[in-house]
Amino acid sequence: MDTALASSLAIGYLFGAIPVGIFAGRALGGIDPRDAGSHNIGFTNVLRVAGNAAGIVTLIGDMGKGALAVLVARHLLGAAGSEWELAAGGAAILGHIFPVFLRFKGGKGVATALGVLLAVDWIVGASLLAVWLTSAALWRTSSLAALLAFGSLPLWVWLFHPTASMALFAIATTGLIAYRHRDNISRLVAGTEAQIGER
Repeated sequence: MDTALASSLAIGYLFGAIPVGIFAGRALGGIDPRDAGSHNIGFTNVLRVAGNAAGIVTLIGDMGKGALAVLVARHLLGAAGSEWELAAGGAAILGHIFPVFLRFKGGKGVATALGVLLAVDWIVGASLLAVWLTSAALWRTSSLAALLAFGSLPLWVWLFHPTASMALFAIATTGLIAYRHRDNISRLVAGTEAQIGER
């Protein structure tokens, strides 16, 4: 169990640290997202500076690596390690935000966290995704959509997956994502935050 758990956490972190946005930006848009826009490797900036195809690949890839971290932990740990799937998912989120391959300067963790939640409990993940999509459609602002979606996460956990480990994950992840969006929050307050797709 100890070896399997350590392996799950390490694999989760390494999955999360894969810089999908850089690969997609270079391959499909001819640009490294760190060199333009907000200089972030996440979906929103890749979409902005490298185009729709690169943005979509980044979104799917970042979600996928979060989901894969959970699925690998599920395979390695079995039913006895079900509570540790969230830890492996959390390692993937930390890997995305603090990737060893990029000197620990990564993205904001939104898509990766969503992938983790979809793999752990698809109802919670789908509820979060619905809030994100609805908010993005209404206000066309990715950071606001992310903050509203993860601000609603404790509610979905309470309704659909009320366990101590899930509650702890929800609180920690929401706090981390809010912290990573602190500059966006300042721009939202000032009314200067860019909209989705705005160059």
